[in-house]
Amino acid sequence: MPVNGNHPLKLQFGLINHEGRYLTAEAFGFKLNASAPSLKKKQIWTLEQDLQDTQVVYLRSHLGRYLASDKDGKVSCEADGQNSDCRFLIVPQSDGRWALQSEQYLRFFGGSRDYLSCFAQAITDAELWAMHLALHPQANLLSVARKRYARLSMEDGEIAVDLNIPWGVGALLTIVYVDGRYCLKTSDSRFLSNDGKLLTQTERTTQYTLELKCGKLAFKDCEGKYLSPMGPTGTLRSGRCSKPGKDELFDLVESHPQVVLIAANGRYVSIRQGVSLAANQEDETDMETFQMEIDKDTKKCTFRSSLGNYWALVAHGDIQSNATEVSANTMFSLEWFGHKVALKASNGKYICTKKNGQLLAVSDSIGEDEQLTLKLINRPMLILRGENGFICHHKSSNTLDASRSVYDIFTLQFSNGSYHIKGVDGRFWYVNSAGLVCSDGEVPEDFTLELLEHGRLAIRGRNGRYLRGDQGGTLKGDGLGVSSSALWEY
Repeated sequence: MPVNGNHPLKLQFGLINHEGRYLTAEAFGFKLNASAPSLKKKQIWTLEQDLQDTQVVYLRSHLGRYLASDKDGKVSCEADGQNSDCRFLIVPQSDGRWALQSEQYLRFFGGSRDYLSCFAQAITDAELWAMHLALHPQANLLSVARKRYARLSMEDGEIAVDLNIPWGVGALLTIVYVDGRYCLKTSDSRFLSNDGKLLTQTERTTQYTLELKCGKLAFKDCEGKYLSPMGPTGTLRSGRCSKPGKDELFDLVESHPQVVLIAANGRYVSIRQGVSLAANQEDETDMETFQMEIDKDTKKCTFRSSLGNYWALVAHGDIQSNATEVSANTMFSLEWFGHKVALKASNGKYICTKKNGQLLAVSDSIGEDEQLTLKLINRPMLILRGENGFICHHKSSNTLDASRSVYDIFTLQFSNGSYHIKGVDGRFWYVNSAGLVCSDGEVPEDFTLELLEHGRLAIRGRNGRYLRGDQGGTLKGDGLGVSSSALWEY
């Protein structure tokens, strides 16, 4: 397990056939086809490895059913559990595409439109599938061999694989999909070239095909060599290997939000003075940065320091950053008030900031001293995905789509408790009088972010309403509450 307790992300992807169409699991009758031109919910497949034999994989549809083939090559997607007909082997090709072979019958899966079968004895173009990752494209990258995370090293102009805990904005990488290949983009918008240099534009040397080995990822460059960490600092570049071994394997790991907290006295909450938390610092360093990990079930939150310890409630309402494991005393409830937040500890009391800056969970009600400004620091590039797809500029108007299979990267700027959201053209988001979110603002408009669930946030406009995707796929700023259409993966 990685040192910071983050779990590798389950691999989810779309499978594209030789005609450029996606394998689709229909809800009606659990039918299968390869007709869809883009990657939406019905085209997403989750890879599950067999626990005994890591070469064997199962493909689970968005309906929770498994791809299967019988002895006559007839394919279905009705099985609600893993059985012998659901066992497949991935046979990678030199161009990065896969052939899927039934382990039971040794035939290959392929076809087009409604004509899919698993009966081919040899691999032709019709049996090859390209993998399009369907994960949220921002993650931390963990080297399997070194057990270290990648980060942007500004001073050396490279990606170094040397972090025990993926900390700060430099540890966030964006996986960019370009015509069947993938680029690794750093938090300052540069792309990793196979020689280890960072380039401002994508080109042939920054594009990699993804390969899977035992459920881990390998990045193969344009010359057939693989990325691996090199030398004492773990500089990420292509080595000499033309077959991936342990050194060339990586996990994509979920990137939790990292925040700084500003108390009513205008100072940052810090652990610089030791284990007791106090709001007494004027600047942001790793000692003032905390990772928020929101529990999927209770929606309560833990705060972890850069040293790896959790905030915990101890005797007399004192809050200390000294816990090594999650328990009831390390969990806090969040209550949002516009761009401020109040934290309730496990004793039922709110955390307040005393005159000397000390944080104590002793308050029964929320006043000024119980409110903190929370600033999200590790999403300078913002990619938002809702229940129907990504947020993207509309092709022919100033509005935004919220149901696209491709995404646009927006810039998030913190401003006095609120945020400004900017597009690639340098123009800002705003909510117009009709409640539509527009993307061509000359001046920035304030939005507030509420980190409400594990991996999901809500965005509130200046009008106090939430941003939501409507039935037609348009982004609107008129949500009265936090429904599923107003929650965004980030």
